Amino acid sequence: MKLLTKETDYAIRAILNLARHDNGYLSSRELSRQEGIPLQFLRRILQSLIKDGLLESREGANGGVALKADPAAIKVADLIRLFQGNIQLTECMFRKRICSNRKTCVLRKRIKRIEDMVTREFEDLTIEDLLRDLEVRDEA
Repeated sequence: MKLLTKETDYAIRAILNLARHDNGYLSSRELSRQEGIPLQFLRRILQSLIKDGLLESREGANGGVALKADPAAIKVADLIRLFQGNIQLTECMFRKRICSNRKTCVLRKRIKRIEDMVTREFEDLTIEDLLRDLEVRDEA
């Protein structure tokens, strides 16, 4: 079970980096270098973020990508859904098939409740919140 995939983690790191650049454009190559994200992988992530309206791109010598959306409006839960679907702690799979006991499973009901709690936490967490956390960390 992975709560966050590498793709989601890299997307959050890229957005945080761009948010700290005060609306400046940054090349995907430079962003890759700064964050230690493989360039080809990062480019696919950036394309998804551009398509979703969170980033904008510009070609040319001073081009690259920049944050388009307000950091306070970007919820971590939305990024998770964009890159990996709904938050799930388990798929209730058995031998690559949905478990036949899924509807009556008492453990599944508890897991669903925990998933709902985790989802609410990520719904309340924004890029702006993470930026504040970075600032506090940097000041320490």
